[in-house]
Amino acid sequence: MRKLKSVLLVMIAATTVSMASPAADANFRDAMSAVQANDLGKAMHCLELAIADDPENVRYASEYRQVAIRSKDFDRSIDYFSKLVANHPRSANLHLNYGFAYVDKIPAAGSITQVILANNALGEFTKAVEIYPNWIALYTRGASYLFWPKIFNKAPLGVADLEKALALQKRGPTKPYYVRTYIALGDGYCKTEQMERAKEIWKEGLSKFPNDSRLKDRLALHGDQLVTLIENNFDPNKRVDTDLREIWLDARE
Repeated sequence: MRKLKSVLLVMIAATTVSMASPAADANFRDAMSAVQANDLGKAMHCLELAIADDPENVRYASEYRQVAIRSKDFDRSIDYFSKLVANHPRSANLHLNYGFAYVDKIPAAGSITQVILANNALGEFTKAVEIYPNWIALYTRGASYLFWPKIFNKAPLGVADLEKALALQKRGPTKPYYVRTYIALGDGYCKTEQMERAKEIWKEGLSKFPNDSRLKDRLALHGDQLVTLIENNFDPNKRVDTDLREIWLDARE
């Protein structure tokens, strides 16, 4: 049983596209039609109905946040997930997307509010990890720690989460999005001033993803140029890609 549980942790079972009910599927299709018509208000409403009916569906929650980003209706997204997690406190998927909803708003906020949003997001990511410590939860929390200024000393926590995420992904088939772990973990070692270990991680990643330009760029730079490249990727005013498309597409295959 313990071995089976370990295997399941690798498979992102808590963040797969669940079998949607007919009502949820109909609302989702209506939402996508509304997106095509640029009726984003209707799209959000239909997606809210779909998620409420199928809260474990990764695609619904992710697409909802992408519409919220397009419409810049960040508070609606945050408020909606707040209500959902109150009704489904043990849903790792909802806590994860609730955290992402906070992250989605960060570039549009002032510096003080950005810290509050980042802290709220981290709290939701932690709940997702506590409920189901799979790859996406550990990777997400680990990467989020790296955005904090050095004075908070959160980078070592990020490295710890990302090492766990790397260990999990090595137990199963390689997924294209697993390259993110190598990039972020190397960045974490860079931020904790362990440059040799950072290079080792990036080299290992490049051996598995030989065409990834982000890994190549990091390995080609040294000293201040490398540090500048890394720090530019953690600018809170730049939007973070929180679209879970790769996850739900992989789950459908």
